[in-house]
Amino acid sequence: MDLPDVQANEPDINVGLDKVGVSKIKKQIKLAREGSRDPVILNSEFEISVDLPSDRKGANLSRNFEAINEVLEKAIDEPVYEIEGLCIAVAEELMNKHEYASRAIVTMESEVALEKNAPVSGLASQNVTKIFAEAVVDDKGATNEVGAEVTGTTACPCAQEIMAEKITDKLKEHGLSESKAIDVVKDIPIPTHNQRGRGFLSIKTSPNINIPIESLIDIINDSMSSEIFELLKREDEAYVTDKIHSNPVFVEDTVRKMILKSLQKFPNLPKDAVIEARQVNKESIHNHDVFAQKKEKVANLKKDFSELS
Repeated sequence: MDLPDVQANEPDINVGLDKVGVSKIKKQIKLAREGSRDPVILNSEFEISVDLPSDRKGANLSRNFEAINEVLEKAIDEPVYEIEGLCIAVAEELMNKHEYASRAIVTMESEVALEKNAPVSGLASQNVTKIFAEAVVDDKGATNEVGAEVTGTTACPCAQEIMAEKITDKLKEHGLSESKAIDVVKDIPIPTHNQRGRGFLSIKTSPNINIPIESLIDIINDSMSSEIFELLKREDEAYVTDKIHSNPVFVEDTVRKMILKSLQKFPNLPKDAVIEARQVNKESIHNHDVFAQKKEKVANLKKDFSELS
């Protein structure tokens, strides 16, 4: 006896929906690495959805969840090199399974533990970084987005300038000439208040453009005053502290740097690709946080930066 397909019935309210799907699907992904036989293991969480036309009551989720699960298992059976490519493969299969849908969306979020060596001693430790990917497939084709969120440190330029003036005055009181005092101040790290910051960077583009997640992580780290390390010896702490205070940046600076470095790193991004950068700093001498954000198409970003050169 054929069971009725209730989901295919006409709904009481004929309104289409943007997304109908399943979320919090937990899977373990083996992410292959260039030059290494050992993949990185990602404990990932997926959200999978399709749109729903106004003439359908439901999206057959109970019937199709097993099929969706099989797609994921098949896609992750072997190590993958691009998490966004995996999401596109799943989204394309969803379109095959849901013949009534005009769009499929697959989102993946993970935490990846990457080995990092201390800058002087070389002491090895792991830093955990959040990464994500999203794929959208419709009748016009496919787009994918890949991004990362990284914790680092920033130093305030404003307070540092004030402290530099105070130190210069103190040196002059101790007998140094003004020019000599200024030279000394230029050669030493000047104190200021620091923030632990979280930088976010993503690029949305066509599937044929490769955006290595490691490159995004490097760009975020390089846009702050300094990256952070789980383990440091004394000589490492001295190095990192000096680096932080030699490279003060406002929260606005980090966002601008992320965008500029992305354009430089990926010069062949299409005009309609979208770069999003966001920085949130946990203030050390205030109760509030500060943030800055920019999201724009590459064509407009290139115009903005070309006008500055």
